[in-house]
Amino acid sequence: MGTYRKKILDIDLTTGAIKTSTLDDEVLRKFIGGSGLAAKLFLDRVSPGLDPISDENVLFIMTGPLAGTTLPSVSRFEVCFKSPLTGIWGESSCGGNFAPELKAAGYDGIAISGSSNKPVYIFIEDEKVEIRDALDLWGKDSYESTDLLKKSHEGNRSVKVLAIGQAGEKLVKYASIVNDKANVAGRSGGGAVMGSKKLKAIVVRGSGKLVTAMPEEYAEIRRACLEKIKNSPVTQFMHEYGTNGSMAVSAAVGELPIKNWTQGEAPDIIPKIDASALTSTFLTRRHACHGCLIATKRVVKVDPGPFQMTEGPGPEFETVGAFGSLLLNDNLAAVCKANDLCNRYGMDTISCGSIIGLAMECFEKGLINSNDLDGGQLRWGNADDVIAMIEKIANRQGFGDVLAQGSRRAAMKIGKGAIDFAIEVKGLDLPMRDPRAYHGLGLAYAMSNRGGCHVEHMVTYLEVGGYVAPEIGLAGGYLGQTSQGKAEITVIGQNVGALTNAAALCHFAMISLSINDFLGMLRTTTGFDYNLEELMQCGERIWMLKRGLNNLMGVTAADDRLPQRILTPLKEGAAAGSVPDMELMLKEYYNLRGLDAKGYPLKAKLTSLGLSDLSTKLQCLQ
Repeated sequence: MGTYRKKILDIDLTTGAIKTSTLDDEVLRKFIGGSGLAAKLFLDRVSPGLDPISDENVLFIMTGPLAGTTLPSVSRFEVCFKSPLTGIWGESSCGGNFAPELKAAGYDGIAISGSSNKPVYIFIEDEKVEIRDALDLWGKDSYESTDLLKKSHEGNRSVKVLAIGQAGEKLVKYASIVNDKANVAGRSGGGAVMGSKKLKAIVVRGSGKLVTAMPEEYAEIRRACLEKIKNSPVTQFMHEYGTNGSMAVSAAVGELPIKNWTQGEAPDIIPKIDASALTSTFLTRRHACHGCLIATKRVVKVDPGPFQMTEGPGPEFETVGAFGSLLLNDNLAAVCKANDLCNRYGMDTISCGSIIGLAMECFEKGLINSNDLDGGQLRWGNADDVIAMIEKIANRQGFGDVLAQGSRRAAMKIGKGAIDFAIEVKGLDLPMRDPRAYHGLGLAYAMSNRGGCHVEHMVTYLEVGGYVAPEIGLAGGYLGQTSQGKAEITVIGQNVGALTNAAALCHFAMISLSINDFLGMLRTTTGFDYNLEELMQCGERIWMLKRGLNNLMGVTAADDRLPQRILTPLKEGAAAGSVPDMELMLKEYYNLRGLDAKGYPLKAKLTSLGLSDLSTKLQCLQ
């Protein structure tokens, strides 16, 4: 129907079997695509109790119904799996150009099971699908692998590549998957899942065309959305300065984490690492995902020196925070280099910077010493120490092998109270936004289905004031440093986030559009006659399904918490003295969301959402 291909490509790397599965309209209508459809397929096909680094784990790479169309900012795809980092639902969103190409090849997604006994890559060209030898690529970084694959598959139309680097091969728990160098599915450890399967890369080239279900109405909604995004002050600002444009504002409102979340101010550091500094020193040009007007991506080059790098993808806001303010590092060239290394090795920059911050605090307080670091050091603000440790983590050398396990496991290995320095939720390190400045964000972190997350909901934009949706009860005007009323906007904001990640729409575009614009996008592309009530129910269904999967993997109410450090007030900065009231917010949230005291979805709620099969599985645990 419409822009759906209604086919999933199923590949078993153990047996070499390749087949396609057909998707029926009812499933597509209820779960839309992206991570929503992946969660449904996971429920139906995969045992939640599996070891993430095993043949049984399935890597789902899913597009949405908007991908491959000419709508703006719809190039994203979702990579979903059981996470080797957290042991629960793993999900990572990625932009770039892979999703449109996969749709052009004729597939809504790929489900990869089993594992190869030797390095391989998957080649997809329309109906031609092959598992090919990748021994010559094993050991190479993601950039070099991408270049070699593109060269070997030269043709009238270039191929698009997903690849892992050495970190994925060596099963670093937060290894990432890289799309054509510039785009990264970074969080939750999908690169380690690929590495465990000996899957080095996926290469796709497609020649098919999409036909929308309602061409005339589609053209109208497309024109309206293009105009809104083009004229939005928020997206204009992001085009000019990139995601790091929010650095100075974030620091001013007390939202930017500093010195592993222990300081509220760093006035000497921020001007050296913000968007103005990046633009004036290292920026060479802007870059965009497929079909995107906003072009938030920065391309940078660092001249010869200790942190030299050739022209390539520059750091986003999260990366600058993780390798800059979080580590008291004001060397922007080193931040660019850290980003470059993480992309090449294939590692999530948020988790990597966070765990180095943990280790720096351990070193400062004597929990580890130079002997533990093979004669090295980890000093606040020392860029050389940071770069050296990134290399060790990616190659699992020395103490890098400990840090490759992720913050929670590394802290437990170090002991001596190091767990207090691990700033994570459900095993996933928090992104670079401090909920002491925005309390609803703290609740969203605690209730995120993949762990500490800023892209599975719209709460960040709601509290900052960049997004409103009065049609569904999000009128705006929310105060950051209050916990009153935040449960309701978090529930609704998560439902909207679930929809955008199912449909393949970038959050940056969503903040410029109305929920009715989004509804129009889905109706005209798919042909499903959604109304607003049904659409929002889809978002709720997808969120609840992921929650239920997490319950099946062991998550309970005890896991819905923030680190104690986040509940400890800062002494300086704009958020000084402010902490989220988690008891208040969680009580309201559980009631609104339909969770029982143990954190399980109520049977009546699941039944109303058409998730009786999930309810049956959960009842076996209770």
